[in-house]
Amino acid sequence: MVGEELALEIRVLARHGKGVREIAREVGVSRNTVRRYLRDPEAARYRGRLPRAGKLSEYEGYIASRVASALPDRLEATVLLRELRERGYTGGYTILKEHLAELRPVIVPAPVVRFETPPGGQMQVDWAVIRRGADRLSVFVATLGWSRAAYAEFVEDERLETLLSCHEHAFLAFGGVPEEVLYDNMRTVVLERDRYGRGRHRFHPGFLDFAGHCGFRPRLCQPYRAQSKGKVERFIRYLRGGFWVPLASRMAAEGIVVDRAAANLAVGRWLREVANARVHATTGEVPLVRLEAERGALRPVPSPYGGLIPRASAAVPRPMVRPIVGLQHPLGIYDALLAAPGLAGGTA
Repeated sequence: MVGEELALEIRVLARHGKGVREIAREVGVSRNTVRRYLRDPEAARYRGRLPRAGKLSEYEGYIASRVASALPDRLEATVLLRELRERGYTGGYTILKEHLAELRPVIVPAPVVRFETPPGGQMQVDWAVIRRGADRLSVFVATLGWSRAAYAEFVEDERLETLLSCHEHAFLAFGGVPEEVLYDNMRTVVLERDRYGRGRHRFHPGFLDFAGHCGFRPRLCQPYRAQSKGKVERFIRYLRGGFWVPLASRMAAEGIVVDRAAANLAVGRWLREVANARVHATTGEVPLVRLEAERGALRPVPSPYGGLIPRASAAVPRPMVRPIVGLQHPLGIYDALLAAPGLAGGTA
């Protein structure tokens, strides 16, 4: 059936003296359609289709109850299709999928509220696996919440003694210890969440002893909420794209696999001259400059820890950690390692 606009056009053309054949040719319909519209003024009015029961109608109640019982999770259409088939449904998948789309509410994600901490209030820590296998390589990353100053150290394992050693190096680099340090569910940090009640966790005894020695309070982020430690998460992404990928790809072109020593040599310079020397996208200030102000709120660096965890052999030298004090001259060895000075900059 054509619409009322086309029916009106047919009648107007007829009033101008045009014949049925000419009108049909001009508007693109059959001559019988033109005659019918000219005979019956009501023919153009759309009365709609009479509702008819579909194959899905008798199952709509069941579908609604199944969708409601699964909330806040969602049932996939393929799952419901199997269940409906067992109940005699002979319709198709598409109509079921469209019906489910109408039932499911539009979920508006809650806005992420950026959580800022005062100077010296918090440091966020996380591991990132860079390479697996026999030549495994991970990176320890620590970020001060207020200044956004960052420390990174490449290691070959994520054992407790390695974690504690990296903490000590980070405190030396920052020039102090924050009030609290935020973690996810590291097995070397927490053995059981909420063991003694909500928010009262069973921490690893060796790690807890280390925290007491250094004078910081360990804190766990909310489960499955990576954004609660978003500062360190974002820095890890920045480190991968701005440092590791350029370094590893450049060395791979020369047939060299970057090892722990080379990575730490390179990342030390990158932290001083790029990551901590850039204008931070969120604060609008340079992390090195803010760190100078934040150091006054940090607690003094403690003596080396010698508690519950056996220390590494004295024959293995500890990596030299330079305090983050500002830009320094490029390292000659690093310049020889890299064909071009510096790595990618940017914001995080």
